[in-house]
Amino acid sequence: MNTELKFKNLIELTEYFSDTQTCVDHLEKLRWNGQRCCVHCGSTKTYVCKGFGKYKCGDCKSRFSVTSKTFFEASKISLSKWFIAMYLCLSHKKGVSSVQLAIDLGVTQKTAWFILHRIRVLVCDRSPELLEGVVELDETYIGGRDKNKSLKKRREQKAYTQRTGKGWRSEKAMVAGAVERGGRLVLKHIPNVQPDVLVPFVHDSVKKDSTIYTDELGTYTQTQGYTHETVKHSNKEYVRGKVHTNTIEGAWSLFKRSIYGIHHQVSKKHLQKYAVAFAFRYSTRKHTEQERFDIALTKCNEGRLRYSELIKSDSVSMYERNKELGL
Repeated sequence: MNTELKFKNLIELTEYFSDTQTCVDHLEKLRWNGQRCCVHCGSTKTYVCKGFGKYKCGDCKSRFSVTSKTFFEASKISLSKWFIAMYLCLSHKKGVSSVQLAIDLGVTQKTAWFILHRIRVLVCDRSPELLEGVVELDETYIGGRDKNKSLKKRREQKAYTQRTGKGWRSEKAMVAGAVERGGRLVLKHIPNVQPDVLVPFVHDSVKKDSTIYTDELGTYTQTQGYTHETVKHSNKEYVRGKVHTNTIEGAWSLFKRSIYGIHHQVSKKHLQKYAVAFAFRYSTRKHTEQERFDIALTKCNEGRLRYSELIKSDSVSMYERNKELGL
């Protein structure tokens, strides 16, 4: 990765990436590490063509550009605007809303909304390293209070209860989290805390032989291969020596402030994308602004999110859709 310092804040970023060629050179250096190669056949025998970041392969004769088969491909937004959007989305602790980004970039809210979702998918770690050492695990609910629902929704709830005889039907979404003390954070939108859901999440997120700290939720006792200790919140026990879940609780506080304070409302369909972006910002909190920016840019080869995929019908479950996107 390029370690030469070029910017430390938004002013310096906009000044440095003020022209297209600088953007192309920076992206090319991070994408190909100084050794340009054809995106179609992999040949290093390439020639520069007229235009910014355009090339031709000497073997397969195909033409390509620095953005071909990247998450910038076929975008009408300039690289300068993309870089500013990435900086704002990834550097602000609680993110940025599509309305505010539209104002900052001079684009429509719909375009800004699409840009932000593409960035959130970009920073998803598709082959993450497992957390290790001391790891705290917990789960939380995302959604407004039932008492704040509109009169129409409360009437629908009352009718549902009278018709079925069942209790209150919560529309809140659940997110499971695992955080390495002093290290990375993993978040995942889950349907429930049943063993067939929560136990695989723990095994897929935490390295065996690690120490895990949780609350008294019984599902965690079914995990295997860990040193497991709990704190009993029901007995008002929150800290016992080094055993506590305060780190993950702090992450939940920031995550909810991001949802409620910046975005105000997030659908279950897209919640995983917001969780992935927040986890990336949290996990890279000790990096400089440029390091975080460059880490995200190195993932550009993963390809782009298409608008048709983003708004795909709910006939496909959100969990299947997130799996398709690698989330």
